[in-house]
Amino acid sequence: MPRYALLIEYDGGPFSGWQRQIELSSVQGALEAALGRLGPGPHTVAAAGRTDAGVHATGQVAHIDLTRNWSPFRLSEALNAQLRPDPVAVLAVAEVGEDFHARFSAIERRYLFRVLERRAPPAVERGRVWQVKSVLDLDAMRAGAAHLVGTHDFSTFRSAHCQAASPVKTLDEIAIDEVAAPGGREIRFSLRARSFLHNQVRSIVGTLERVGAGAWAPDDVARALAARDRAACGPVCPPQGLYLASVGYPANPFA
Repeated sequence: MPRYALLIEYDGGPFSGWQRQIELSSVQGALEAALGRLGPGPHTVAAAGRTDAGVHATGQVAHIDLTRNWSPFRLSEALNAQLRPDPVAVLAVAEVGEDFHARFSAIERRYLFRVLERRAPPAVERGRVWQVKSVLDLDAMRAGAAHLVGTHDFSTFRSAHCQAASPVKTLDEIAIDEVAAPGGREIRFSLRARSFLHNQVRSIVGTLERVGAGAWAPDDVARALAARDRAACGPVCPPQGLYLASVGYPANPFA
C-alpha cells in the first residue's frame, strides 16, 4: 500500500480546525471527502499538527495510505480538483516510505503570527491578521521573548485542555520583525520548536503584545514563566493571525 506525503495550504476561517468532527467542517474532513471521490476508502489523513478553528497553514504536512499507485503530480491535481471550492490546496505530493509519519517523523515546526498595527480595520486581510491599535515597542517585546527561548516548563503558556504528557518544551527561536503595511505596519512573530503545547503560540504572542503596549515589563515575562500557572499568562490572542508555516524532517520529502 503506497504512502504519500502532502504539503498543504489552507485558510482556517471556514473550518472548526484541522481535526475531523461530527457535523462540523474541518480541513481533515475536506481532504478525506476529496479522497473518497477518487477511490474507495475509508481514508485517514494524518497531519503534522492539529490546528485550531480559525488557524491557517501555508506549510502543513500530512500523509495518506492509498490502495492504488498514483504519480505525485496526478494525485495533487486530482485532489485539488476535488477540493474546490474549499479553501484548501495541495501544494506538493511525494511518495514516501512506510516509516514516514507526518507527525512523529517531524523534527521541527515553525509558526508565524501576523499582527496588523493600525487604527483602520483590516479589509483585504480580514480574518488573516490580528489587528491592534496600540503602537508596540519591538525592542521591549524582543527582550521579553528572550526569557522564553530554551527548555522550560511552559505550564503558564498552555491551554487548560492541553493533552501533552509534559509541559516541558524547548523553544528554539522567537524572531520579531516588522514590514510596512498600508496605513500602518505588520509585526511578524516567528516561532520555531520541535513541538508546541496547545495554545502555546497564541499565549506567548498575547503576552508579548502586553509588553509591547507597555502594560507589562519585559522581566514580567520571566516571572510569568517561573510561576508555572496559567493564571499568570497574559491574554491569549485570537486565532486568525496564526499560521503553521512549515514542518521540518530529517530529509525533506518534497525536495
